[in-house]
Amino acid sequence: MTGGAVLAFWGTSFLLVLTPGADWAYMVNAGLRRRSVAAAVGGLLVGYVALTVLVAAGVAALLARSPEVLTGLTLVGAAYLVWLGASAWRSAATPVPVPVGGAMDDPGVALAVPGPGGGWLRQAATGAGTSGLNPKALLLFLALLPQFTDASTGWPVAVQIVLLGLVHVASCALVYTSVGLGARTLLADRPGLARWVTRASAVAMLGIGLGLGARQLLG
Repeated sequence: MTGGAVLAFWGTSFLLVLTPGADWAYMVNAGLRRRSVAAAVGGLLVGYVALTVLVAAGVAALLARSPEVLTGLTLVGAAYLVWLGASAWRSAATPVPVPVGGAMDDPGVALAVPGPGGGWLRQAATGAGTSGLNPKALLLFLALLPQFTDASTGWPVAVQIVLLGLVHVASCALVYTSVGLGARTLLADRPGLARWVTRASAVAMLGIGLGLGARQLLG
């Protein structure tokens, strides 16, 4: 695999990461709900690393021989996105203020969006599910990663896929951290706007999940 192939993949990958979707919606909610977005970003990255390992292990070939397995995975992922979207929509209706860096009566308060909460591990697990069970991400990895490998080089194809996957993960880390921090910075002192952005994110996840599910069921 040449450096040119890696660069070409990075360009394609980065443009795809910049396209808003379920990951963006999750990071907007995380930026509004948490003081730190590290757990949310880390969870998303774990999901993409898992997808990379699965593709490198030959799951792509397995799914190519068993399309019904891919259909089942897509439906599971679609249902998960619908659940996330519904949870985000419900949470937007009951905002509560939390301190950004001072007391509760500090004028600089953020809009905390209640929802599936918990500690660091719970947040990371939700992020991993968002990316790892995202049907669009699964299809992207199955279709995209193998296209940039070259079996004629001295590198095993599995190693090439892992390298390309890590390139994608690095792009995700940069973009999603920026999205989470940007949401908190721009919307923290605008609770009304933050509520509408949260609802828009919820609608995006609901739309993606319902659309993918309907496509599979209606065939």
